[in-house]
Amino acid sequence: MINVFKTDEQLMKLKKINEIEIDSWIELVSPSEEEIKKIVNITGVDEDLIKKVLDEEELPRIEKSGNATLVVIDTPFLADTNYKNKYKTYPLGIIITNNNYIITVNLKPTDLLNDFKEDKVREFYTAKKTRFLIQILLKTATSYLRILTHVNNDITAKEKLLSKSTQNKHLIELLDIEKTLVYFITSLKQNDVVLEKLTKGNVLDMYEEDLDLLEDASIENKQAIEMSSIYRDILSSVTDTYAAIVSNNLNLIMKFLAGITIVFSIPTMIASFLGMNVPLGDVGTNPIAFFLIVIISIITSIICALWLKKKDML
Repeated sequence: MINVFKTDEQLMKLKKINEIEIDSWIELVSPSEEEIKKIVNITGVDEDLIKKVLDEEELPRIEKSGNATLVVIDTPFLADTNYKNKYKTYPLGIIITNNNYIITVNLKPTDLLNDFKEDKVREFYTAKKTRFLIQILLKTATSYLRILTHVNNDITAKEKLLSKSTQNKHLIELLDIEKTLVYFITSLKQNDVVLEKLTKGNVLDMYEEDLDLLEDASIENKQAIEMSSIYRDILSSVTDTYAAIVSNNLNLIMKFLAGITIVFSIPTMIASFLGMNVPLGDVGTNPIAFFLIVIISIITSIICALWLKKKDML
């Protein structure tokens, strides 16, 4: 799929256009061979630059080829809509050409670029390609931070459930969150390498304002790395602790059931003994014998239950 956007110089607003123009932003989402060839013919970009980004395992990096510079970063993506914190990361490629085009390439639609499309990003112009790149980097770092806040809230909610749980389901959900954090840490560290290369200033020409914005993106990215590492350490400790708690909760239930079984077996034993085909003397002929046996059984069961409770066995 191809979408083309350009900032209207008179209205200073982003508009979606039908034809590719100079200083326009070309968005490619899982493009077909025909769409790739069309972009290559118009912009002169090396075809391999586009195709490389369509590999899920493509690592964040910077590459120059012909008239274009490719910057690849990892962005968060919700892997399973059934789990609100089950994220993976996918590569997003930003290609800046010498003939005034900027191309974004991603394998799956991403919410990351929606704010740009809806013209919600301050001082965003498609003609300022380097700034657009840095704004994407900043937006990526802040999106990680936003997701990490939700992840932390989810960890807290899971802790409350696990304190009373005997099911493995909640532990598995914590493991899914831990997997998300591992993806995030790996991707953020690789993104940090890209940011450091850009900061040196020998990849793309930058103005003073661009460098300030790039510094903000680098700070946000480092903060996301630190938060991810902290949450992973906390989660690892929480998972081990609550695995033991779940096991202990199950043991308490088994202990309770064993104690109850003993208590309720007492009336059964008394009834069994008295129900044997043997003479019982006055007990057998007494009109209130049944009620006496019931009362004796109840009293004996209560005494047994109190004794088990005192020994912390019930």
